[in-house]
Amino acid sequence: MKNRKKMTDKMLKFVNVDQQTPIKRKVDKRIDDFKEIYDQFIHEKAKEQSSRCSQCGVPFCQIHCPLHNNIPDWLKLSAEGRIREASDLAHSTNNMPEVCGRICPQDRLCEGNCVIERSGHGTVTIGSVEKYITDIAWEKGWIKPIKLKKEIDQSVGIIGAGPAGLASAEELRKAGYKITIYDRYDRPGGLLIYGIPNFKLEKFVVERRTNLLKESGIKFKQNFEIGKDLSFDELKEKHDALLIATGVYKPREINLSGHNLKNIFPAMRFLTASNRKGLGDKVEDFDNGTLNAENKNIIVIGGGDTAMDCVRTAVRQNAKSVKCLYRRDKENMPGSAREVLNAEEEGVEFIWLSNPKKFIGTDKISSILVEKMKLGESDSSGRKKPVAIPNSDFEMKADMAIKALGFHPEDLPKLFSNSNLIVSKWGTIKVNLKSMETSIPGVFAAGDIVRGASLVVWAIRDGREAATSIQKYLEEKLIKKNKAA
Repeated sequence: MKNRKKMTDKMLKFVNVDQQTPIKRKVDKRIDDFKEIYDQFIHEKAKEQSSRCSQCGVPFCQIHCPLHNNIPDWLKLSAEGRIREASDLAHSTNNMPEVCGRICPQDRLCEGNCVIERSGHGTVTIGSVEKYITDIAWEKGWIKPIKLKKEIDQSVGIIGAGPAGLASAEELRKAGYKITIYDRYDRPGGLLIYGIPNFKLEKFVVERRTNLLKESGIKFKQNFEIGKDLSFDELKEKHDALLIATGVYKPREINLSGHNLKNIFPAMRFLTASNRKGLGDKVEDFDNGTLNAENKNIIVIGGGDTAMDCVRTAVRQNAKSVKCLYRRDKENMPGSAREVLNAEEEGVEFIWLSNPKKFIGTDKISSILVEKMKLGESDSSGRKKPVAIPNSDFEMKADMAIKALGFHPEDLPKLFSNSNLIVSKWGTIKVNLKSMETSIPGVFAAGDIVRGASLVVWAIRDGREAATSIQKYLEEKLIKKNKAA
């Protein structure tokens, strides 16, 4: 009974304490720069909001988190002011809690399944607390490089420096293995660096994490191309195990009449140019105005989080107008509801139940012919299919169109010159679902290249699970080697 009273002194305050998120910067200020739009919690507010957790017996927040983070436990520690312990606990299941706290769609995962949210009291602001405790840990210097007592004489090569590859590298390094990450880009981080805008994830957050991994003894080979710098087979020969964690970058196309006109771009090309500019790079296509939205009528096609990144980036580039076309309604949008709200606040106009029919122009795009849609019968996933309404066409002026329709895998067997690497009909790598090993012995795969385009938190989970399987494989390999000797 005494323990229960002690808990209620610190926790279960959702009835008396209202839900509160960190203060959001005013719209007129935040659209003038690319800084993150949410302020940091002050210490007392973080404790107060953590204390709203009901500490329920079946924590649905934890169940619905892909990483099964110990959310109630680190909320309780935060409410008690034990921030270092809370951060340590968050790191025990998540290699990048400061990233997930910023970019996870919490409204669809942990917060959306919070028990007190379902009871009408407003969810615990889990993501904001996660961001707070890990940022404090970085500021205080509590997050240290990995120090090995003994390094194991076995090495793992990881292809891809995105979240799956980075998470796996860290876990394997903790276990004592020599790790080298190979990546085609000039900076590690993958989509975290070049795909996600600063107003959601400032780049210093990614850079301090990758710098920590470098200080931990993990080697990075940037600007590395398989087939040019080394063949896939040579890379496999160089290491005791390989992990393919390339992600998926090939944009889905929309083959409409006029799709070859100028000023129609895939989302990643537009976002990469903006992010590179923010990092201080010289970006010719941005500087000459090609990929700059300034004073242009921008139309973004798509309804996911990448589309939201594009529309909100265009606003900050001082576009004349920014419109988003989506073929379903707002309730059926795949992107985060929080991101849609932020975009609406910033002046983006959403054209719901609309679908592009034709790109119009002579040399470059000048408008898009759009048809109105209605929702029909449900498909196999349970979502209602959008159906075109006859004779509903209308035209929208466009100086630039951005296609944010998702991503396909690249043809890796061809890219790697290895036909033994078996892929699915969608082009994703086929793996043994228990071991995450591919059709090639000693070669594993994780992240979007296996599951298709998904969330960062799923990539981290896949990377961690792949690390466990690779460690088991290497231990068995060492045993066999010792027996043969």
